[in-house]
Amino acid sequence: MKAIESVYIIGAGGLGAAYGSAIQRAKPASAAFLADGARLQRLQQDGVVVNGEHFRLPAINPQNAPAADLILLTVKYHQLDEAIKLMQPCVGEHTLILSLLNGIDSEEILSARFDSRRVIHGLSLGIDAVREGNHISCSSYGVIYFGHPRNDPPAPEIVAIQRFFSSCNIPCEVPPDMLRTQWWKFMINVGINQLSAVLQLPYRAFQVNPHARTLMDAAMHEVIALAQAHAIALDGDDISRWHTILDQLSPDGKTSMHQDVEQRRKTEVEMFAGKIIELGEQSSVATPVNRMLFDLVRAKEAAYLE
Repeated sequence: MKAIESVYIIGAGGLGAAYGSAIQRAKPASAAFLADGARLQRLQQDGVVVNGEHFRLPAINPQNAPAADLILLTVKYHQLDEAIKLMQPCVGEHTLILSLLNGIDSEEILSARFDSRRVIHGLSLGIDAVREGNHISCSSYGVIYFGHPRNDPPAPEIVAIQRFFSSCNIPCEVPPDMLRTQWWKFMINVGINQLSAVLQLPYRAFQVNPHARTLMDAAMHEVIALAQAHAIALDGDDISRWHTILDQLSPDGKTSMHQDVEQRRKTEVEMFAGKIIELGEQSSVATPVNRMLFDLVRAKEAAYLE
């Protein structure tokens, strides 16, 4: 497996800008944003500003771009179909596709459109990027977890990506059981993202307010019940493990879903509570907390989207 030398990033929000700036700092000219239309023009004109430092990563139209070694997807779930169409011309014979989307099924969608052997499971946990326009503030890059569903040992392409991230000082980890890790992150998102969006409160509330924490935990317990119904071994210890990470985050940090509501953008509630409700119905698992959260978030969205 050859070394990773060229990376296209689709999505210039908090994740894409933060990781793009880290790659640009360590390996200039190895990364570029992939975009078209007005988004391409904005990126070419304004670049991104991360922690006060201006980065002008190349922004290129996929119709004029050669195939990349790695495509890093950092878009929202409802933007995935658009991202697939965008990157299609840039997927070569050896291109790897790493999805950092929230949720548990973006890789399945990607594998239906591309060779499943090139699709790498992934997630980012612990990054506290806050975006306003093209300005991103970030005190922690968190950790990128990635790999094939099983990684004991990691395949050569996984090792190549790991070496690339490490050379860019991006913390990363390859779990032996990637599917379990994805369900764990899904559990976290279902709790903290949705409650922070409904309450419009930063991480501090979930660090010190027992009522907010109890609600968050209740939503996550429904995910645990569903995971166990799907032979994924999550349990209460996984909530405690999340509490340890949560307590280390910047108190003023905000989840992406909280930021979506603040900036009157579409949220990912269908992929969080919506997916939980769907899986609950299929598995005969009760999901009352997520049913309530789904309606609360959709009611908030209706106030500014409809």
